[in-house]
Amino acid sequence: MRFSRSSWMLLGVAALVIVPLLMGGEFAGADGQAAAAIEEANPGFTPWFTPIWTPPSGEVEGLFFALQAALGALIVGYAIGRRHGRAQAEAERDGPTPPETQKS
Repeated sequence: MRFSRSSWMLLGVAALVIVPLLMGGEFAGADGQAAAAIEEANPGFTPWFTPIWTPPSGEVEGLFFALQAALGALIVGYAIGRRHGRAQAEAERDGPTPPETQKS
């Protein structure tokens, strides 16, 4: 059985998700880990400021994170699409490119 490149990539992504779960990995945020490290290094540390608003639950926090990621992906996709469209328009304006000459 021969796998295509897409199949190998899909298997790789699945492995990246499944292997940490099987190893018992805990998915904790970097903010919590940083706060724990700071508290461990300096027990008397007091933050400079406190958040204006904290989400009522982890689900709401996850929703905002997902919306932020979607908005970022939308902006990056728009920029890539616009650049691709601009390059395509310039290629059409310049006309077809001459075929490569073959050397014997």
